[in-house]
Amino acid sequence: MIETIYVEKIIKEHPRTKLILSKLKKAKIIEIDRYGEIFNKRNQNFRIQKNNPDLILAFKNEGYVLPTPEGFGVGSSKNYYFSHMFNCIYDCRYCFLQGMYSSANYVIFVNFEDFDKEIEEVIQDNKDKKITFFSGYDCDSLALENLTGFAKHITNIFAKYPDVDIEFRTKSVQTEPFTSIEPLNNVIVAYSLMPNLMSKVLDNKTPSVLKRINAMSHLAAKGWKIGLRFDPLIHGKNWEKLYKELLENIYNTIPADSIHSVSFGPLRFPKEMFKDIFKLYPETPLFSGPLSQHKGVVSYDLKIEEEMTSFCSNITENYIDKSQIFKCSA
Repeated sequence: MIETIYVEKIIKEHPRTKLILSKLKKAKIIEIDRYGEIFNKRNQNFRIQKNNPDLILAFKNEGYVLPTPEGFGVGSSKNYYFSHMFNCIYDCRYCFLQGMYSSANYVIFVNFEDFDKEIEEVIQDNKDKKITFFSGYDCDSLALENLTGFAKHITNIFAKYPDVDIEFRTKSVQTEPFTSIEPLNNVIVAYSLMPNLMSKVLDNKTPSVLKRINAMSHLAAKGWKIGLRFDPLIHGKNWEKLYKELLENIYNTIPADSIHSVSFGPLRFPKEMFKDIFKLYPETPLFSGPLSQHKGVVSYDLKIEEEMTSFCSNITENYIDKSQIFKCSA
């Protein structure tokens, strides 16, 4: 339950601000000048804030659409991402957001129309290229959809451009707006997954893996394209058995023609980010695994990364075409 909402004065009368506030009537409202005065304060305790985050409603001034980091994508020649929100309602132990931001509070930018404009400008500037946009880089794409309505809004843009793909990446079981509209071939609803035993330890506050599989099965039956994102791959005792069971369960549940793509990504942290995350959760078993540092990055040894990716890819090739399988290195 969100108890306190900070609202930038410039958007306090914005229709989307009013709509969000109407859904959180019991929350205390505090007006502010800019979201940074709350979100970027020094000496914040991410761990304490994560127990009961506040919400900040803000106006985004720039940076609506950005190129994805190198190695992030599923086959397009140009990849971009956008973030209508900072931070996530979930509390996954490996999430880079906890090392990126000092605050665990949520920021929602209400000026969706500025995202629309820049997305369309990028599309017009890349008419001769295959483009994919990604929602869910700095947050979960769908977890707060009932509050924000962002996916419903932005999907209308991509309905006009059938040759341009958009991926909504999520761990939620939120299936709206997709169950209420006709499926679009250029929309990918992508689920982050790992074996259930690992998820119970690392994916705090998220729906279970089984519930996620049920949600994607439901959307596949409606005609939506599903993305499978095994990112990061987690090493541990009996990892081969656990991943084999997970993969075969998914591929026997989701029809092959409903799967847009599958990606496997290694567990990697920039050195300084790893230090910050380790300070938050020094007792987490994940950080006692076979991790090493190389060129400023903390990760499994390359041999372990390649072994896990190869193992999972070989199983996947029994169900879908090799061209639909990608390695995400970002």
